[in-house]
Amino acid sequence: MSDLRAGGPQADGIRPDDIRVLIVDDQMMVREGFSVLLNAMPGITVVGEAVDGRDAIDKVAALFPDVVLMDIRMPGMNGIDATREIVAQVVDAKVLVLTTFDLDEYVYQALRAGASGFLLKDASARQLADGVRVVASGEALLAPTVTRRLITEFSKLAEAPRPPALAKVGDLTERETEVLVLIAQGLSNAEIASHLIVAESTIKTHVSRILVKLGLRDRTQAAVFAYEARLVTPG
Repeated sequence: MSDLRAGGPQADGIRPDDIRVLIVDDQMMVREGFSVLLNAMPGITVVGEAVDGRDAIDKVAALFPDVVLMDIRMPGMNGIDATREIVAQVVDAKVLVLTTFDLDEYVYQALRAGASGFLLKDASARQLADGVRVVASGEALLAPTVTRRLITEFSKLAEAPRPPALAKVGDLTERETEVLVLIAQGLSNAEIASHLIVAESTIKTHVSRILVKLGLRDRTQAAVFAYEARLVTPG
């Protein structure tokens, strides 16, 4: 959201380089707990809290956060609908979904809606801060363990690959398709570069081209697309 931040207000005491975080959860104790944990971390500042999806949308417009920590199950507007609206309104919005269960079908729906990744609510303070930093940097939070298992499990719920999706796959080169599959398997750019024995900068170029050709926001949506297009077999 750098384009919005440039003209947005700066809260007192927030260093210009701090990652600005908005916490969205209907439980006050959760919001306050995460606020305390994140504000104790260097380079991260919680700029606000929201109690539901609609409140989150309003706070994003007012506070210009870099990362939105979004609960899924909330009364009123849920986190999925809020994520969909936020990423539609703010091109480079970064939403990090919070969930109690790692195998939650709603998390998969949130990833499809445009979330950049997810964290379990029982994550440690270090994991929470690292997740915020990863998403703020423009990467997707796609660990090759829990997140990959989540996408694999709930991609089974997706419809059979649609002709438009297959047509988009046809726009990719053989190497781009190979990179897309490795993204879906949870590999980072460095890991993909090592696997393919090429420079990491080359992989970054491939990833950028993949996102443009497929009309996707980030690596998370690329991974979901790969599963839904059946480039990667669930299981």
